[in-house]
Amino acid sequence: MTLTPDSPPVPLLAMRGIVKRFPGVTALAGVSLSLRAGEVLAVVGENGAGKSTLMKILGGACAPDEGQIVIDGAPVALRGVREARRLGVALIHQELMLAPNLDIAANIFLGNEGSSGRLLVPLRREELSTRAAALMRRVGLSLPQATPVSALTAGQMQMVEIAKALSVNARIIIMDEPTSSLTAGESRELFAIVRKLREDGIGIIYISHRMDDVMSLADRIAVLRDGRHVGDLPRAEATHDRIVTMMVGRELSGRYFPEKRERPPREPALVVSDLLVPGAPAGVSFTALAGEVLGFAGLVGSGRTELMQAIFGATRALGGAMTLGGAPYLPRSTRDAIDRGVCLAPEDRKRHGLVLPMTLVENTSLPSLARYSRWGWLRREAERRVARDEVARLRIKTPTLDQRAVNLSGGNQQKVVLGKWLSMSPRILILDEPTRGIDVGTKAEIYRHMAALVDEGMTLLMVSSDMEEILGMSDRVVVMHERRIRGVLPREGLTQERIAALMTGSAGVTGVTGVTGVTGVTGVTGGEVAV
Repeated sequence: MTLTPDSPPVPLLAMRGIVKRFPGVTALAGVSLSLRAGEVLAVVGENGAGKSTLMKILGGACAPDEGQIVIDGAPVALRGVREARRLGVALIHQELMLAPNLDIAANIFLGNEGSSGRLLVPLRREELSTRAAALMRRVGLSLPQATPVSALTAGQMQMVEIAKALSVNARIIIMDEPTSSLTAGESRELFAIVRKLREDGIGIIYISHRMDDVMSLADRIAVLRDGRHVGDLPRAEATHDRIVTMMVGRELSGRYFPEKRERPPREPALVVSDLLVPGAPAGVSFTALAGEVLGFAGLVGSGRTELMQAIFGATRALGGAMTLGGAPYLPRSTRDAIDRGVCLAPEDRKRHGLVLPMTLVENTSLPSLARYSRWGWLRREAERRVARDEVARLRIKTPTLDQRAVNLSGGNQQKVVLGKWLSMSPRILILDEPTRGIDVGTKAEIYRHMAALVDEGMTLLMVSSDMEEILGMSDRVVVMHERRIRGVLPREGLTQERIAALMTGSAGVTGVTGVTGVTGVTGVTGGEVAV
């Protein structure tokens, strides 16, 4: 290739006309995008738009059916992950690929311990230790190299993954939803590392559903929709609404959240009294009303998930009492809770919400097989009818009811989790991080379904680390800090500042004092704080 002085610089990466087909679906239909050295390219799109498939192709995990990949102006054939790494491409998955039983240094060089290409070469421990120390300094990780990865926070694990990518001299780093499980402070640290990598000339492809991340970091934004590249936006021309409109092909009115409607006085659905959860310093108390979204806010480690697991019977409470619809309720197991009408859509849908090798139909019927059996035989048509109804109700995108859950996009997997519980008409539905890793269009759909459920009288307990979601969907908010309930805030006057004051144990926020220095908060007894 001959360049003249007026020629534009050759992109670090160009993907041209990439096509990928799976049985019954075309995941990518001629996608083209480019990346310059020292650029952060955000790739956004709804779940199922083709982002993950495109990145797996670039990372060497699967091959395209058509199209071309060009690095430094030369076409390349990526015959596997090792070949992609040799060419300077590293993919950091949303589910981090680390060995928890090994230490930091071992994880950084895992699979790349030697450079001779021969087997049975002794490890050069001093050299690896020196390199590990340099890489850890580069990503701002100030811990002993011998620290086991199992002892790290999610943010520190992200730093190890980035160091691992740099250890193979990666020039193109793909980050898939890197902040989905990070605290606000850890996210800021990650952003600082990304900006430093950009200054070092590394090209970053940043996949995220968090618009704030995209607007803060990206130099350019590429939008995918239904397996097609619908356009790029320079950062200076990008707005939240413009990106969302390109992603979903239409404007989303009201920024996602359904309008709150006045409801008549409601009866208590679930009353929790001094419930002592393993690991908590004291019992907690709160009341959830019929037909409301009761939000649970708190920092990572505040005890929200553990509380929900006790309510669902996944862990046994050590003390206290609960009533469900006025009747005593203390589940001995998850089966007991489900039989009483209490269901949980867990935070980690892939590990705890679905059986990935099973089909959509099988996942939907799994918690309630007795409903579909007669004389010991499954009534397959009844199974399919219910699954078909939930696919229609939740608008699950699938080529067939027999599609395996592992092949669905993240948003559609989440809809399957919701569908299997909704098919049982629960009284209490616990939603732990219901929209984590889900695009804005699917979020809006899930929010509309949540609003419809509470209008029908269902009670939703919603654990969320998304402040916008807490503010937009909750009728009341329970705020937890250090495994205690620090406040129960009504919708009227609900603000991010009041929630943050309680969830951090901070004082001095205007209009908020009382418990731990927070205004307007009274009545601390064992656990519940009423406002």
